[in-house]
Amino acid sequence: MENESTVYSSASDTAPDNTPSGDGNGGGIKGFFADVIRGALIGIAFIIPGFSGGSIAAIIGIYEKLIEAISGIFKHFKESIKALLPIAIGMVAGVIALLFPLGWALEAYPIPTVCLFVGLALGGMPSITEKTKGKIKWTNIIALLIPFAFAFCLSFLPIGEDVNLFGLSFGEYVLLFVIGIVGSSALVVPGISGSMMLLILGYYNPIVKMITDHLLRGQDVGTSLLVLGSVGAGIAFGFIGISVIMKYCLTHFPRGTYFAIIGFIVGSIPTVFVSTAKDAGLNFSNLPTSPLYWCVSALLLIAGIALSLSLVLYSRKKGISE
Repeated sequence: MENESTVYSSASDTAPDNTPSGDGNGGGIKGFFADVIRGALIGIAFIIPGFSGGSIAAIIGIYEKLIEAISGIFKHFKESIKALLPIAIGMVAGVIALLFPLGWALEAYPIPTVCLFVGLALGGMPSITEKTKGKIKWTNIIALLIPFAFAFCLSFLPIGEDVNLFGLSFGEYVLLFVIGIVGSSALVVPGISGSMMLLILGYYNPIVKMITDHLLRGQDVGTSLLVLGSVGAGIAFGFIGISVIMKYCLTHFPRGTYFAIIGFIVGSIPTVFVSTAKDAGLNFSNLPTSPLYWCVSALLLIAGIALSLSLVLYSRKKGISE
């Protein structure tokens, strides 16, 4: 992958609120609420099986800002918190506001619902592809194909058997820390679903059940806190560590990194559908046969693409920076 450090030469020395990507809102109250809305979109992505919050961040144009803020949180703590706070508020608000209605829609009409959101993601892709303008080299193609193959293959991996999180040894707690690092990938790497990764490894359902069936009911609190603390520490470590790596890639190989991001996002689309189908108990033998069902799904996919693409084009026309 070619070195292109001149494009982002000042990124590593710039505080989060002065990142090369900027927030495009001029700061102030308007910029704060714009980031709250963007954060809400990222939060919604976590509810949808197989979706990645990092994908949405890249599509709506704040990925570099997030990476800069997270990776520089120790060096520029005040600026990082200032940049991350409205996004975090939006993420929490988005999850709370749409957790139940979106959960109902995914349960009642899983494929049409996912088609809408996949369409929104695809329609916003020009905001990423424009960052890859220029002569395409073989290194760019490799940077796209490897992440694409990795994300695509996730949908074909079998779901691991649920592990037992009680009576763990010290080494197994260390493994939980590593599992947390893997789970944090969804927060940083576009196109990679942390929940999908944890499902494949057999840790997702046990962790959720430990929270709902034990911790919230006041049962096995000590063990639950130790398990969740180990996973949480891994998530925090991975969250910051992977952000530092992504910042390095964006600083030195910006075009190649965006080719990789495109590969991750496009390759993850089958995983989104497969994850949704598995959660809904659907397979090839019991898929809906109603032509209306599939027509509505197709129309929602097209509507999502049209809506997202129109917003991208409107922003360009008005000269709004992403």
